[in-house]
Amino acid sequence: MAPKQRNAAAHSSTTTSSIAAAPSAAATAPPSSAPVAVPKSAIAKTTHAGSTQSWDKIVSNVLTHYLDTTPQRTKLLDAFMAFLVAVGALQFLYCILAGNYPFNAFLSGFAATVGQFVLTASLRIQTTEANKGDFPSVSPERAFADYVVCSLILHFFCVNFIN
Repeated sequence: MAPKQRNAAAHSSTTTSSIAAAPSAAATAPPSSAPVAVPKSAIAKTTHAGSTQSWDKIVSNVLTHYLDTTPQRTKLLDAFMAFLVAVGALQFLYCILAGNYPFNAFLSGFAATVGQFVLTASLRIQTTEANKGDFPSVSPERAFADYVVCSLILHFFCVNFIN
């Protein structure tokens, strides 16, 4: 017990000496380094207005770049993917609000939506011009044929799952 008390006494004496040394260091600092009071409202207005303008500019630039450089086929796939996200969200919201009595129907519909989204994302990746080097042996026609066949298989399983 004695060693613990000695360590505690040593710790408290070093803490006391460092606390005692702190005010003397602050007292020797020159008065010119004191912070200047700035109203918080002025800071908030400048940072909020600047950040809002920068976010608007970022979104505007991204949208302009997307519209200018993205091919029409890719935009169509993106629109279909956005539709699938909306359908999935509506299905999930309906399940929460109205209940999930035919649970197989909910699972089947939601799985079809998510599966179709994944297949469409795969088609988008395979047909994008920037990814031609990653898929040298896959033509856009072959990618679309794979997409159609996999979509039919997905929907066959979903329809059979409903029972």
